[in-house]
Amino acid sequence: MQLEKFYYDNKIVKQFGIATLFWGIVGMLVGIVIAFQLAYPQLNLGLPYTTFGRLRPLHTNAVIFAFVGNAIFAGAYYIMQRVLKTRLFNDVLSRIHFWGWQTIIVLGAVSLLSGFTTGKEYAELEWPIDILITLVWVVFGVNMFGTILKRRERHLYVAVWFFIASWVTVAMLHIVNSFELPISWTKSYSLYAGVQDALVQWWYGHNAVAFFLTTPFLGLMYYFVPKAANRPIYSYRWSIVHFWALIFLYIWAGPHHLLYTALPGWAQALGTVFSIMLIIPSWAGMLNGLYTLRGAWDKVREDPILKMFVVALTCYGMATFEGPMLSLKSVNAISHYTDWTVAHVHIGALGWNGFLIFGMLYYLIPKMWGTTLYSVKLANQHFLIGTVGILLYAIPMYWAGFSQSIMWKQFTESGQLQFQFMETVTHIVPMYILRGIGGLLYWVGALMAAYNIYKTMKQGKFIEIEAAEAMPLKAQVMPQHKMHWHAIIERRPIQLLVFCLVAVAIGGAVELIPTFLIDENIPTIASVKPYTPLELQGRDIYIREGCYTCHSQMVRPFRDEEARYGEYSKAGEFVYDHPFQWGSKRIGPDLHRVGGKYPNSWHYNHMREPTDMTPGSIMPAYNWLITDDLNVSNTEDKINAMRKLGVPYPQGYEKIALTDLRMQANQIANNLKMDKIKADPNKEIIAVIAYLQRLGTDIKKKDVQKK
Repeated sequence: MQLEKFYYDNKIVKQFGIATLFWGIVGMLVGIVIAFQLAYPQLNLGLPYTTFGRLRPLHTNAVIFAFVGNAIFAGAYYIMQRVLKTRLFNDVLSRIHFWGWQTIIVLGAVSLLSGFTTGKEYAELEWPIDILITLVWVVFGVNMFGTILKRRERHLYVAVWFFIASWVTVAMLHIVNSFELPISWTKSYSLYAGVQDALVQWWYGHNAVAFFLTTPFLGLMYYFVPKAANRPIYSYRWSIVHFWALIFLYIWAGPHHLLYTALPGWAQALGTVFSIMLIIPSWAGMLNGLYTLRGAWDKVREDPILKMFVVALTCYGMATFEGPMLSLKSVNAISHYTDWTVAHVHIGALGWNGFLIFGMLYYLIPKMWGTTLYSVKLANQHFLIGTVGILLYAIPMYWAGFSQSIMWKQFTESGQLQFQFMETVTHIVPMYILRGIGGLLYWVGALMAAYNIYKTMKQGKFIEIEAAEAMPLKAQVMPQHKMHWHAIIERRPIQLLVFCLVAVAIGGAVELIPTFLIDENIPTIASVKPYTPLELQGRDIYIREGCYTCHSQMVRPFRDEEARYGEYSKAGEFVYDHPFQWGSKRIGPDLHRVGGKYPNSWHYNHMREPTDMTPGSIMPAYNWLITDDLNVSNTEDKINAMRKLGVPYPQGYEKIALTDLRMQANQIANNLKMDKIKADPNKEIIAVIAYLQRLGTDIKKKDVQKK
């Protein structure tokens, strides 16, 4: 049978590759800015669009979905054509995918800077963009499966398994977590509330890390490490165990982000158990990659690509060992809400994701331009400065995390808290500076990579259409010997897709469904009432300004937290919170019991100039809240939306909600006048004060009752 001639499409790989570099440099730059903002609050510039609360979600979304996302698509489109021996399914779909994804990135950046956010970490984009993400993701899936179905290679290589599992799981996660009720083009409320919203969000959040930052990168690793080393993958059997165990176990681990919270204990326990089990498949993948390089260590010492792959795999191993350790309650009691978690995340982001991406680009670009890398020496220097940057970033953050936890929990001999919260913040500012310097070094390395790649392109000639040939699938002779059982699955991509969906859906269903259907999981509290219209408006402003990025609203049942903040939080207190606001980091103190702790005038002056009320504070000032009018035109729509979500506002209350809002606003303004503050009741600051003064005031111990 004569070989068929066909052509690879390198243009789409080039486009996604260039976008990867561009957005990576932009996203990292924003990260450097927010790192230094924590040490030098004046860098917030006193503008709403440049505060930490708005820039931090921009940074995470830019790095995750722009930098990492474009890299996944570049690598997947390059790999699939070569291991499947075919051109991509449809060039038009490829172009729609590319420009659709870049549109999402730009719309996301503009909307987040404008304060349009759902307030859910890694899922902050509002509902119109969520729909666009879904449509573009479907385009990617059609293009991917169309390519798989027209392949000339009977068996699917392991990299393709990971791409299939990533696609189907991300689709499931995104859709389930994005159920929300719109009230305008730029505002919606999560369909879930309180404990349920927290569980869904961290089921999504943890598995966004798993199936966007991990499994597709394992697909890249399984192709590029053997290719760069010119050696076969160490163990096919290990890759099978690695794949199926990983995708089945990963989906259960989300609740370990919510240990010691108001989440039901059984869900926390499940998250811990499956997190511990994750060590085995994760390390199987890491070792499979590293063992592939056995016998090639002389080459590793000289080749910057392999050096980056080795560090990437090592960081993957470190992060996937540390993650399960952090899910142990004894360790989590120390690490959660501290900078330890920040260090852990960035070992994975900078080491595993970043270095694998740069190594991939150093490999891809010379191949597609028919040349060699412009400067191996410059790439080695990039490797060195990037590695130093990772260490200088992570080590101070580990130190800061340990310092925070120890200081938070320290008591004097007389039984009093030894440190005020502000002391625990100012103590770690030097670590924030070192972290910023580490990030800056890593960013300089990225600029060096961009320059090296640009010069490589200039010295070569781009091969837009790359010729290849292979035997058609129908002409290939079926093996006569008995095949390995998994080889049968690999030949059936649709069945493989279904098996992947079943594997990842089981854990999600077991954890989520009981929390929604069994009332005992969330004991009701009779005294907990819905937010007033003014408090609801204030809560939306709190979310808009990204206050959840620095403050938690979850007092855990620890002696030090109850001494510092008040009685521990109960599940029934959050039943009207769409979305929940438990937070994941305490740059500032917990706010769940802040209501009534300070007078209205304190909150007013604190928002105007934080250091006036708390010397040494690193919180930015929010002067625009004092000058900007509160938009009350959507009050009726918000009350109606909340009622649809099950919040028990009286029938017809929306008609008098605005009257109640103005009455409460006038009361707060009059109270401020008693403290010689001329406050306009129509300004946003009044709504924010109303919300803060409400927090944690609904319950006393005797109010907790089960149905």
